[in-house]
Amino acid sequence: DSMPLAPVALFVYKRLSHTKRTIEALLQNAEASQTQLVVYSDGPKTSLDSEVIEQLRQYIRSISGFSSVQLIEREQNLGLSQSIIQGVSQLTEQFGSVIVLEDDLVVSPYFLKYMNDALVMYENNPKVISIYGYVYPIEGLPETYFLKGADCWGWATWRRGWALFESDGQMLLNRLLASQKNREFDFNGQSAYTQMLRDQVDGKIDSWAIR
Repeated sequence: DSMPLAPVALFVYKRLSHTKRTIEALLQNAEASQTQLVVYSDGPKTSLDSEVIEQLRQYIRSISGFSSVQLIEREQNLGLSQSIIQGVSQLTEQFGSVIVLEDDLVVSPYFLKYMNDALVMYENNPKVISIYGYVYPIEGLPETYFLKGADCWGWATWRRGWALFESDGQMLLNRLLASQKNREFDFNGQSAYTQMLRDQVDGKIDSWAIR
């Protein structure tokens, strides 16, 4: 049991009531008291956002129940994508692994145990690059299963997994189309992921996960 638990990165912007629910759910996990929480607070888009962001930051400073709470305050607005890319890069470099949450997620009381157990179990398995805490609402799925693709509702990865992240969406799109794997990428036509990647390239959406 000597393995230190992975830090939790929580990305917040200006939704105070959502963030409180996320924190309260995390604190229901038995492992919270041994977990470092690192909160990345994005900066305001306009001066109108400054007050609510400051209230949110005051709340973060008041949180207890984790082994430590670190608040990283961005002066400028990075946007979700850039905020996550920078934060995950920093923490995987520093700690080797990270658990990632956004401010609109309510986790189960067993979330931290599941994530940490899986991070240990698959640490040296190159076929597994991330652990994901969301179960699709489909009847008859097993309790755990493997899936191609990375999702963003409560997930974890290691330095080696994050090293495969490629920020250049256009390059990925070109490679995808050249390899003719776009149908496979779209889960055999079930999901419009190729279109989502095009939208990211065109600046219509700000998704890191599609990359």
